[in-house]
Amino acid sequence: MDTSIAIGPANWAYLAGVVVIIITMIYRANVVVPSIIATAVVAFAWSGSLITGIGSIFSGSMTAARELFNIFLIIALMTALLNSLKHIGSDVRMVRPFRAVMTNGHISFFILALVTYLISLFFWPTPAVPLVAAVLLPAAIAAGLPPLAGAMAIAIAGQGMALSSDYVIGVAPGISAKAAGGLSAALVGDRALVLSLVVGAVALALSYGKTRRFIQPGSDALLERWELTPNGLNQGPLPGAGPFDKAEIARGTAHDHDLATDEEIEAELRRDAHTRASRLFAIVTPLTFLLIVLVMIAPKLIDGAPELKGGEAAMLIGGAAALLMIWATMAAEGFRKTLDLAADHLTDGFVFAFKAMGSVLPIAGFFFIGSDGTAGSILGIPPGEPVPNLLFELVQAGQQWIPDSQLLVALGVLLMGMITGIDGSGFSGLPLTGTVAGALGPAAGIDPAALAALGQMGAIWTGGGTLIAWSSLIAVAGFARVPVLEVARALLIPVVCGLLLAAVVTVTLWGSPVA
Repeated sequence: MDTSIAIGPANWAYLAGVVVIIITMIYRANVVVPSIIATAVVAFAWSGSLITGIGSIFSGSMTAARELFNIFLIIALMTALLNSLKHIGSDVRMVRPFRAVMTNGHISFFILALVTYLISLFFWPTPAVPLVAAVLLPAAIAAGLPPLAGAMAIAIAGQGMALSSDYVIGVAPGISAKAAGGLSAALVGDRALVLSLVVGAVALALSYGKTRRFIQPGSDALLERWELTPNGLNQGPLPGAGPFDKAEIARGTAHDHDLATDEEIEAELRRDAHTRASRLFAIVTPLTFLLIVLVMIAPKLIDGAPELKGGEAAMLIGGAAALLMIWATMAAEGFRKTLDLAADHLTDGFVFAFKAMGSVLPIAGFFFIGSDGTAGSILGIPPGEPVPNLLFELVQAGQQWIPDSQLLVALGVLLMGMITGIDGSGFSGLPLTGTVAGALGPAAGIDPAALAALGQMGAIWTGGGTLIAWSSLIAVAGFARVPVLEVARALLIPVVCGLLLAAVVTVTLWGSPVA
């Protein structure tokens, strides 16, 4: 070991905490308690003060909350908007037109993937999956698509492609960027978008190739047989399900029943007295967010186009969601009822946000103590005084053990992300992969933002709901009425092949030339 780098008890305590957390994830247990204990041990090892050690438990989560609250807020606002659209039936109207082009099982596979991807980009896959499964999946099955193929298309597009990049809402890039030492979340998001499309294209192509021979001519009998199959969500989650029960959250956003025919859709919408508002916001909502996306990507395509700085993109999305939610509620209910109902939508949004992401705070608090950008506030170090950079110091001390091969480093970060995803959440491992990417990227000659995005791919594709049966894949399989273990097995090879290609793309596009 390089003796010029001073490695103290706090460094070793931090390394031990990382190892314990990884082992805990491998055993599919919640890592909140190990993260809290590890934070206190590291703070005590650094300061020698029991008060600082105990206080770091609070200050670690407080620092994480301060750094990540914008993420909670945008989730809450987007969920509030979705609830207001569901209240007036606009959510069903937004996806209904796609039923008309589901003329056979082959087209249906890709329509399911496309619609799931688009909705999940703006509203996350947890609320999107019940909508797609209720409105589009019955039409796809009637067109001849096997339920397993439908579940694979939905999982790859939603829990995989959309969630792993999280390009619009920006939760995952925000966590990865903060953990990597304050990188630009937009830059991590750009890298993640490219990699998510690479993994998704490979996974969709291989999944379609695997299932296309089972596609049958369209028939109402196929739909009738499928509707007689028990819904997997009624069987309860698997034993040892992950710490974030996204299947339970999905139940809360589900429609009462599958809308198998156009007549059933019409009856569902007629029960809603807000037909004019429903039609209006089925058009206004996607157009608004399409415009925002165009504003976000314009600087990358047009020279001289104004660029959104810092968190302006998240601010624009969140503000637009809040205004659309208020407008939709007012158009349907009038001003007086809107004062109460809009507040209820917002409260429900915050409940959803903290159910989905609340456990990330103490986990992030531990990994933030390893970065000099955030450790100061956790350890109570006054401004201007030296702040430890525990993980970076460990990387420097063990520099000679870092492989010379950039591909091996990329595969190592990818594997670490996949291991952290074993707990079934996908997001709890992002503080770890982001921190490691920020430390290893410069040493290995790979863009840290790209390496953080690659770790994000491994964590979310695994735990977000494509490879792990106790993740939100339970919800996808349940709505598709197929065994969740069968879906996980079918997705294994397509998704892993896509992730391996993503590692090669990361090194090829963002690795420094070897001297």
